[in-house]
Amino acid sequence: MKLDRHKMIVELIGKYDIETQEELARRLREAGYQVTQATVSRDIRQLKLVKASVDRGRQKYVIRQEIPAPADDKYVRVLKDSFVSMDMAQNILVIKTVSGMAMAAAAALDAFHFHEIVGCIAGDDTIMCAVRSVDQTILVMDKIRTLVE
Repeated sequence: MKLDRHKMIVELIGKYDIETQEELARRLREAGYQVTQATVSRDIRQLKLVKASVDRGRQKYVIRQEIPAPADDKYVRVLKDSFVSMDMAQNILVIKTVSGMAMAAAAALDAFHFHEIVGCIAGDDTIMCAVRSVDQTILVMDKIRTLVE
């Protein structure tokens, strides 16, 4: 339930400019989640959401981005060119790549030094990343989406 709610929160803040916890709680309720103010506050803390400035002095919730930039953009390029899809199973992140590119994409991920990732194993077209927690898996997925878009 919490994992689904966290996924929904990430989706909602990506889709709407949500300024307050109350607005986030309302949108979650509209999506079918029964939440309290305390639950929303705890979710914001666990997902490490921060407020970012938008137009005319307004603010909205975003996921704090902690993507260390590699020395050059070749790692971003490798990741973009090889990425097909990703999914999670608890704290295991599974990334599908173009055939033959999983090892190069895993090396690119390693170059980013995401502190959430404990390690990666790559095959021909699949990477399995062990992530420290379920919540951090959601954050890593968002960071990777940012890199490949």
